[in-house]
Amino acid sequence: MILARATDVSRRYGAVLALDHLDLDVHAGELVGLLGPNGAGKSTLVNLLTGVRRPSTGRVELCGGDPRDPATRRVLGVTPQETGLPSALRVGEVVDFVRAHFPDPLGKRELLARFGLEELERRQTGGLSGGQKRRVAVALAFAGRPRIVFLDEPTTGLDVAARHALWDGVRAFHADGGTVVLTSHYLEEVEALASRVVVIDGGRVLADDTVAAVRGLVAIRRVSVTAAVPMPDLPGVVGTEREGDRTHLLTPDADRLVRDLIARDVPFRDLEVRPTSLEEAFLTLTA
Repeated sequence: MILARATDVSRRYGAVLALDHLDLDVHAGELVGLLGPNGAGKSTLVNLLTGVRRPSTGRVELCGGDPRDPATRRVLGVTPQETGLPSALRVGEVVDFVRAHFPDPLGKRELLARFGLEELERRQTGGLSGGQKRRVAVALAFAGRPRIVFLDEPTTGLDVAARHALWDGVRAFHADGGTVVLTSHYLEEVEALASRVVVIDGGRVLADDTVAAVRGLVAIRRVSVTAAVPMPDLPGVVGTEREGDRTHLLTPDADRLVRDLIARDVPFRDLEVRPTSLEEAFLTLTA
């Protein structure tokens, strides 16, 4: 079953074309990661699918209906990039207020526990840190037992521990059959969570596949070595990164690169060859 659909969708903001005849289907039970540089069209696409904005041309559907229809939106959970919480209310009061808008909301205790917010229940939101506010905003997206949740940069401003706690909450929802669409600049986040990756740039879909398949599209390998001397210029190297004595080289032909290192008598050790990370594939695709 398709829960969210964009068909030949374009969206203009004056002279700026944010989406350019884009097509996307999100099926029930999927956890989809939307990747792309700033200005790629990710947030615009989320805004269209959640009924915040209308497409300039094309059609969007949410659970078979109009995303702007209040009846359709009852099955929707959203955490936008920018969120505002009433500063005078306590976290527990905000949760109660949001839950009251749904016929069968998630239990308050369960929601707070799922996202590690029990210790914040009595705190006024105005006194929370930016990361704590973000955790509350993400949790609220799940308050109404939605069928599909859109998370736009959900872990911005969170430390590592809080990010992993939020990941656990998202995984629990997905494991129960929930559908999630998330955008993120933390590419390891998409690698950790998503089963499907959609890369967007210039308002178009560049790639739509599994994490492994998106890596494979660029056919690049990462060769890492430890060497006390700088690397010479080597043929076929498309990217270089140095971390202390450790050098990471990106190349489409790892075997040739290793032979060239040996032929040039480069004193190296701790050789490691592996597929590209999603970040490296993403940067190559959008270059």
